[in-house]
Amino acid sequence: MCGIAGIIAFSQKSNSSLDKIEDAVRTLNKRGPDAKGIYKHNSIAFCQTRLAIIDTSDAGLQPMHDESGRYTIIFNGEFFNFKEHRQFVLDKGYKLKSESDTEVLLYLYIIEGEKCLKRVNGFFALAIYDKQEQTVFIARDRMGVKPLLIYKDDEKLMFASEMKSLIAMGIPKEIDEISLFTYLQLNYIPAPQSIFKNVSKLLPGTYLKFFASSGKFTIQDSKYDADEESPELTEKYYEIKQSSIELSYADQQKKLFDLMESSVQRRLISDVPLGSFLSGGIDSSVIAALASRHTNHLKTFSIGFKDEPLFDETRYANLVAKKIGSDHTVFSLTTDDLFANLHAALDYIDEPFADSSALNVHILSQHTRRHVTVALSGDGADEMFGGYNKHAAELKIREGGMAGSLVGMLQPVWNMLPQSRNSKAGNKIRQLSKFSQGLKQSKKERYWSWAGYSSPLDCEALLKKKTLTSFDRIVEYSGRKDEILRLIHEDGDMNEVLLADMNLVLPNDMLMKVDLMSMANSLEVRTPFLDYTVVDFAFSLPEESKLDAHGRKKIVRDAFRNLLPEELYSRSKQGFEVPLLKWFSTELKSMITDDLLSEKFISSQNIFDYPEIKKLLDQLYSNSPGDSVARVWGLIVFQYWWRSNMQK
Repeated sequence: MCGIAGIIAFSQKSNSSLDKIEDAVRTLNKRGPDAKGIYKHNSIAFCQTRLAIIDTSDAGLQPMHDESGRYTIIFNGEFFNFKEHRQFVLDKGYKLKSESDTEVLLYLYIIEGEKCLKRVNGFFALAIYDKQEQTVFIARDRMGVKPLLIYKDDEKLMFASEMKSLIAMGIPKEIDEISLFTYLQLNYIPAPQSIFKNVSKLLPGTYLKFFASSGKFTIQDSKYDADEESPELTEKYYEIKQSSIELSYADQQKKLFDLMESSVQRRLISDVPLGSFLSGGIDSSVIAALASRHTNHLKTFSIGFKDEPLFDETRYANLVAKKIGSDHTVFSLTTDDLFANLHAALDYIDEPFADSSALNVHILSQHTRRHVTVALSGDGADEMFGGYNKHAAELKIREGGMAGSLVGMLQPVWNMLPQSRNSKAGNKIRQLSKFSQGLKQSKKERYWSWAGYSSPLDCEALLKKKTLTSFDRIVEYSGRKDEILRLIHEDGDMNEVLLADMNLVLPNDMLMKVDLMSMANSLEVRTPFLDYTVVDFAFSLPEESKLDAHGRKKIVRDAFRNLLPEELYSRSKQGFEVPLLKWFSTELKSMITDDLLSEKFISSQNIFDYPEIKKLLDQLYSNSPGDSVARVWGLIVFQYWWRSNMQK
């Protein structure tokens, strides 16, 4: 696991920009605290910081060169099945000087070019420079576990694992107003856009090949989907596709079990201490249970909150740990402990990102890193197998029936009752209100509405400079939104909704959160559910294998039932929540009213309309805050980021 960055100068005049690689490498030290390296040649500069996981010797240092010196690679991530291909490389007559996965990958590229990506089972962002052909090859893993950002102007191209690296290299910081508008809806910014107009995120499963000698920037088709006519695939070497499989439900369970066990086994390879997150939910419990079958004395980790029983899952985590015989550690914290990490988490966020559970992931990663360098997690199962409340609600609307209709008829009642995420009754009312609103929407609009916290009208009201006032801006916003919703059709099934989540929620929210907060603590997190063999199988299953009227993630719950305590099957799903509303009335209140959302700061900043901010804060402190908690948190994160990055 590492951090990478690079610069390609388009002319002799712009070669002076290569010196900025020194600034970039300093920003990546937490991603790679064990070593750093810089390589420069002609118009190219690469850097890498190393978190040593496989072959921790100096032979695994990067930037890494082939024996001839023609090729140079920087690689962030893991190539789990590299040992399967090591002999293939040796049989081709190449000599390997290390035991690292990076070196095997470099030679696979030398042998097969971009087609080598088809062999890689892992997660990564990488760049390879061919000195002879004067090309740079850049790629990102299939699911988007590892990020890669790209800036380009007339003089140079820069890329990096983190926005803070691009900022350190001196990119212009011009806010993309449509990205900000979208952020206010979702609390994150979907790829390929970023908060800055001139910075894009390389999409999952995509590669670029840049011809440095001519200054021509091209995105080349990998040809793996040569029979596919859809223009959206021309930049892809991999995309999740729906298919169908003819297996009985019992055989589906067996195949899922076997694929997951193989995936976990692949992710146990490490030359440093390894453990597993264990929240007490089904997903992390499945991963820990499978890992315990192949690891002696597996270390597992969870956090609990002494003073917030609504958010505490440690009882269930302890039950799983006892059943699988893991060496379990509970980090029992107060919300004061969590709050004490607030600034450290916010300081690491280099683009507005307001999933509040990032604070939990930060403190879990911080404590876990004191024991191990690698941790397994259960991320991805909810998106693939239908684990969220919104999935159950969507299915209920599609199936119809009197119960759903009655909820819709009672919408005036729900609107009158207190709605809050911080109590079971208030949260249920909030959910019923959103459900009743969703009944009136198309499938696409309902998906978009349920993906976020604010309507376009609410977001427009918050902004002083209105976003959707011109035809061009409306077209651009609609185009971005339509691209996200393109997979959902009025006659489609639930798998389309799950596939949309895999493209939107998973890489842009869930994986971004884990990458940022784990890397802030120099911890590598591996996600067995996101092995592409598991993902491809998941999207060959009919929707009824995943969720029905009786429950969500049906096949996951059934396939691994024998490994887990029965108590896990009688509990409701618990989110990885943070007690924000309590903080907004206590520790964070002065930050809101006297600082980040104060009239003075808002007026001087000239981005938001203060009267609308005041109306939102009035709702926050009412007896029916609803989703204002998440919306205010999104504003706080943006303001904190803006002050840290735009006022310098």
